[in-house]
Amino acid sequence: MSRSLIVSASGIRGIVGRGLTPDIAARYGAAFATHIAAGAPGRGHVLIGRDSRVSGPVLLDAVAAGVRAAGLDVCDLGIVATPTGLLAVEEDEAAVGGLLVTASHNPAPWNGLKLVAREGRFLSPAAGRDVQRRFEGEIESIEYAGSARMGDRSAREGAGRAHVERILSLPIIDRELIASNAFHVALDCVRGAGGPIMLPLLERLGCRVSGLDLEPDGRFPRPPEPLVENLGKLSECVTEVRADIGFAVDPDVDRLALVDENGRPVGEDWTLALAVELVAAREPAPVVTNLSASRLIQDAADRVGVPLIRTPVAEANVVARMLEVGSSIGGEGNGGVIYGGLHLTRDAPLAAALILQFLAESRSTLGAVVAERASYRIVKRTISREGLGMEESLAAIAAAAPSEAEMDRQDGIRLEWPDGSWIHARPSGTEPIFRIMAEAPGEELAGERADWIDALVRRGV
Repeated sequence: MSRSLIVSASGIRGIVGRGLTPDIAARYGAAFATHIAAGAPGRGHVLIGRDSRVSGPVLLDAVAAGVRAAGLDVCDLGIVATPTGLLAVEEDEAAVGGLLVTASHNPAPWNGLKLVAREGRFLSPAAGRDVQRRFEGEIESIEYAGSARMGDRSAREGAGRAHVERILSLPIIDRELIASNAFHVALDCVRGAGGPIMLPLLERLGCRVSGLDLEPDGRFPRPPEPLVENLGKLSECVTEVRADIGFAVDPDVDRLALVDENGRPVGEDWTLALAVELVAAREPAPVVTNLSASRLIQDAADRVGVPLIRTPVAEANVVARMLEVGSSIGGEGNGGVIYGGLHLTRDAPLAAALILQFLAESRSTLGAVVAERASYRIVKRTISREGLGMEESLAAIAAAAPSEAEMDRQDGIRLEWPDGSWIHARPSGTEPIFRIMAEAPGEELAGERADWIDALVRRGV
């Protein structure tokens, strides 16, 4: 398998034309359809959709061909946010699953496929591994249909509008209260799938919107991941138009980053932290997040008196644990908020509504809210996995871990010190890199922690 293609239980992701090609996409679609057909007697349809990437139309056609060749019908939603696609599967009684063509936050040369189960959630790790085995196995592991049994293809509009209506109907969202604040929002959708859903949602909530790159043409004007260092244009917009807040999403619209009224990006972790504080105060239950999420999430859970549970990185792991413990709110520290009152997936439009609800209730600005709470500094590093010995690197970290640091081996290694600082080192599941994250009350200590881990990881080279 090409190093430009990453295959895992959660789907595939690769550089288009090198690792990810139309024939690969078609075979993966057929593998998914074979898996679905084995567990779903009778004939239903698979919902398909894509983000705005330039390679999306060709790969979507290939995926549709693979699913149909395996005997299932497909219904094309067009350009949709990933959470919109998952919600559409959940609410369509005839749907047996979904396939979304997206590489989420990866750079423009990449694309990928995400797998959706009948329940409107990403496939479980076990189910994803079954699809992976079929895809990587002999041709007999995929069951292709004869000419008389091949699936049909149809199209459907309106999935985004239905998603907006569902958010607006949530009891936790007080539309009149939010509208009474007449928020001015600067919105950066990086020319992904966000414009067609974020703009109408915010307008329905009574916001005035100053938009940046709302056109869904996939020609990203900046690195698509909504990290602090990529939000300079949005920060300038906030100050120029005197917006109350800035929202930035990634191309498939499952992550939301925030910029305060002063034009300062506050970091993605604040999105989940404030959502936790809002929801858990009303619906007290354990909060679930991953091992790489900021201490801010722990602080938010402590503030409303609920426990925090950590899982390995990946949305499917967070969702599985949320179901297990009856959690109402969870997510990942990358700006991904999961609220069980709507559906169990990261959802940036939902997160935006929750943040506006929080600010409306608090009668404060984002900058003031952040200033009155404890803050931390996160340092992130990446190392190419080329020639890197994964097990050797993790073993070196474990051997050098100080006795006072609590160790978690669920996903790579996470160490937490009594002062609340921590590090997490793990191989990425979406890119050919090793990720290092360190957080501490001060940037100097966070940097020292990251340097220490970086040196230990490179011992495995």
